Amino acid sequence: MKINSLHELYLDELRDLYDAENQLIKALPKMAEASTSDELREGFEEHLEQTRTHAQRLEQIFESLGEKPKGKKCKGMEGIVKEGSEVLDEDMQQDTKDAAIIGAAQRVEHYEIAGYGTVRTHADLLGREEDARLLEETLEEEKETDQKLTSLSENINVQAESEGIGTSTRKSTTRRKSAA
Repeated sequence: MKINSLHELYLDELRDLYDAENQLIKALPKMAEASTSDELREGFEEHLEQTRTHAQRLEQIFESLGEKPKGKKCKGMEGIVKEGSEVLDEDMQQDTKDAAIIGAAQRVEHYEIAGYGTVRTHADLLGREEDARLLEETLEEEKETDQKLTSLSENINVQAESEGIGTSTRKSTTRRKSAA
């Protein structure tokens, strides 16, 4: 598809975000299920509901534009979700896996923050004030989710480090014994 104007670019990026949100609607329950931290699991469950709202806001924008939201595959989100799925399949200690899941989730949030910031700016430039307001609302929610993940990681990462200390101590003791 050839893009000849900011308006066409705006539509293309909105479709990309819409597909990204729908990919997340499928991925978030898996992330919640794999989380061992109750707080992390609850956070993913809350964000799933929020993500459904984000998709609905995009549908509202498309309706106001007289356009359909479908028609684009978000390859960036597809790659991030695939990478996150690989984390879910890894054999790790519980807290370490939660730390890895948080890292995967923050990659998602940063991708969305970049996307929503861009389309919000385009909406402003195109004089689409209501679109810009809806997109800004989503952008702020994505930033809040990223902050929540950062807060959760502060405790979970310390716990993951504690798991590793026991393993590291055992490994270094084994190495010293075999060297003797």
